[in-house]
Amino acid sequence: MSERTATPGPRADMVRNRRLLIGAATEAFAECGVDVSMGEIAQRAGVAKGTVFRHFASKEDLLAAITLQLLDQLIGSANRLLEADDATEALREFMTAGVEMLAADRAFCEVVGRPSLQSSEVRKAIARLADVVEVLTARAREQGAIRSDITGTDIVLLLGGIHQTAAPVLDTQPQIWRRYLELAFDGLTTTNARELPHRPPDRLQLTDPLG
Repeated sequence: MSERTATPGPRADMVRNRRLLIGAATEAFAECGVDVSMGEIAQRAGVAKGTVFRHFASKEDLLAAITLQLLDQLIGSANRLLEADDATEALREFMTAGVEMLAADRAFCEVVGRPSLQSSEVRKAIARLADVVEVLTARAREQGAIRSDITGTDIVLLLGGIHQTAAPVLDTQPQIWRRYLELAFDGLTTTNARELPHRPPDRLQLTDPLG
């Protein structure tokens, strides 16, 4: 009996096309912002425009899929760092990864917090991010690495704040965010700082943009 060459089935094609579309859309949105057309995304992915709509009923659905992918990256980074011995460096590494991702992907900053992206899956991902960053931050507090009044929500919101501070000059100085990250981190680790004038947010809400 001769061996038959395996060929991808319909399901494999769907998975491949979805991956191509998300990759092409992430690249297009990062380069051009969220106004890029679905037709251009299809062209970049090398598929027919109708294929885009078979996977994503609207641009908002496609943006949500990208947002979920990026949030999952942040969650994965935080989870890995929970095993680190040095809580200070773990928190610094997480914040570095987060701001670097925001600085590299303009679309992510534009879409997070938009009403069109507040699907149940996005809500669950944001809740998971808030939970794991709170654990990461609590470890740093317990080790005396950061101020005792810093919360995980503070950390998540600071990611967007640091990025926005650097945003006006990122085109000409793409690494300038590292300067503001260190300034912010010094504030987190200052032990003789003044008491903060407002209590921390109870929990990260979907109306709070990260970028």
